[in-house]
Amino acid sequence: MTQPPKTPRPAIRQSDYERLSEFRYLIRRFLEFSQVQAEDAGLTPRQHQALLAIKGYPGGGPATVGDLAERLRIRHHSAVELVNRLGEAGLVARDQDKDDHRRVLLRLTERADDCLAELSAAHLDELSRIEPMLRRLLDRGQD
Repeated sequence: MTQPPKTPRPAIRQSDYERLSEFRYLIRRFLEFSQVQAEDAGLTPRQHQALLAIKGYPGGGPATVGDLAERLRIRHHSAVELVNRLGEAGLVARDQDKDDHRRVLLRLTERADDCLAELSAAHLDELSRIEPMLRRLLDRGQD
């Protein structure tokens, strides 16, 4: 059986490798910053990500455990365990969906809201600091 011909790969220049490398470096720096900020707030990075995913769910609507699993790219049972730990820590509450009693909706507690607001302010400051570097990287891709 013959293989279909491969589509030719576009030429990759040294500058492309440098842009990709710099992009990965900036992402890693941001993630390291985020990890330190979360730990300083008494959260694990995954807990911080979960709070942000719940609060920032598209459309502002409530998220379910399944939604959280998708947003964090983890298995459903892992999301259940994470929500259980967040609930035990007083950060997340579960509410039964009034329209579909099978669905459980997640919401942040006031304590989690306050913590997330502090973390988000710091993250937005950091993003504004690295934004010019990211823009330069992305703009160079237009040449």
